[in-house]
Amino acid sequence: EVQLVESGGGLVQAGGSLRLSCAASGVTFNDYAIGWFRQAPGKEREGVSCISSSDGSTYYADSVKGRFTISTDNAKNTVYLQMNSLKPEDTAVYYCAGDLRWLVTRPYDSRDFGSWGQGTQVTVSS
Repeated sequence: EVQLVESGGGLVQAGGSLRLSCAASGVTFNDYAIGWFRQAPGKEREGVSCISSSDGSTYYADSVKGRFTISTDNAKNTVYLQMNSLKPEDTAVYYCAGDLRWLVTRPYDSRDFGSWGQGTQVTVSS
């Protein structure tokens, strides 16, 4: 059974930083693409970033390019999302999602991901 567990959310002031973690179990990690999505109240779920564990290829939404960095620790089956220069508009519940990397052709689209974590709240105060 695939399990994805997020951690690292919290409350931070604008301009601050947070690092989210997504620990995966029940998967062959190198076969997976792991993405981060976020959903703010009243808004649709948005693809933020994605990484392929096998070759490290990445995707970033335009809204976070230059501020967020996705990375993996393959020895720990964990994906990180380092978020710097946070803005109030980054406030949302952040979810990690995963699926076999050859099935993820649209890393920004939640429909390409079959396994999801429970989410972690990120709140950025102005």
